[in-house]
Amino acid sequence: MTPTATPTLRRIGPFKVAPIGLGCMNLNHGYGAAPAPEAAERLLLTALDQGVTLFDTAALYGFGANETLVGRVLQPYRGRIVLCSKGGMTGQPVGPGGALQRVIDGRPEAIRRDCEDSLRRLRTDVIDLYYLHRWDKRVPIEESVGAMARLKEEGKLLALGLSEVSADTLRKAHREHPIAAVQSEYSPWSRNVEIGVLQACRDIGAALVAFSPVARGFLTATPPDPAAFDASDIRRTMPRFAPAAYAANLTLWGGVQALAERAGCTPAQLSLAWLLARGDHVVPIPGTTQAAHLIENLGAQGLAPSPGVFEELEELMRQGRVHGGRYNAASQGEVDTEQFPA
Repeated sequence: MTPTATPTLRRIGPFKVAPIGLGCMNLNHGYGAAPAPEAAERLLLTALDQGVTLFDTAALYGFGANETLVGRVLQPYRGRIVLCSKGGMTGQPVGPGGALQRVIDGRPEAIRRDCEDSLRRLRTDVIDLYYLHRWDKRVPIEESVGAMARLKEEGKLLALGLSEVSADTLRKAHREHPIAAVQSEYSPWSRNVEIGVLQACRDIGAALVAFSPVARGFLTATPPDPAAFDASDIRRTMPRFAPAAYAANLTLWGGVQALAERAGCTPAQLSLAWLLARGDHVVPIPGTTQAAHLIENLGAQGLAPSPGVFEELEELMRQGRVHGGRYNAASQGEVDTEQFPA
């Protein structure tokens, strides 16, 4: 790949953002031990210095700790960033001991509580883009979105989003109130959004914000070793990282590495550049705890594809070649995304 001119900004609702944002979850949640607060702060400030304008967090991440971190570090730079968070799936006290557990709750009163808690932790009066983290299937999507719309009318939110929903649910929600973005997993090895929601986003003028755009670390120069995962690493529960499936998936990695070498980039940059080429409404938000990886990821913004590379990547990782589901059965039941036939 060869560098292009300064990357064109991408639109999310009323905002224009750099093509690649930062998913902040890794700094407190999901992949094992969190970095020290000082290291997490440096990572956020490095992202800011490197031109990142979209920062994505959620009430769930670290049960509020991630929002607290982002709010503390980025509040002085609030006017320079587009701040995104999510509610409707949070840590709530459950049981006699009151220990925090993950709870999906899309009732209007829960969404208001989550939003106001997030505003406090983020040290801001308004959240730029606020997502329903999961559709609570016990509550009509119109009710949850209606509650978010009322918060927007009060000036607490500027744009609304949904996470891990189908095209049909997106269209229902959009009829209730315009939806600015859908966040879903998207990379060459997770292409479920291509069944319907990627096009539905284009149709209604929404962005597709791609989380896990380097396949939860698989599409990097050093694929992870599942045997070394921390006990709290969410990948331990994901079928794609189970021993037999992962061994099969590793047979694909050499082809990815060869394509990246031919293109003059890293596997992570190849995956991110492929995503950016899927449409000008696609905005990847890779997460990392390492400044070197952050800078590597952002380098994909200035890369142009060599002829045929993306097509070969798509064929290498086409449907049926990646082994194992994105989620286990319980987690899959919590999302609304379309699935390819087994």
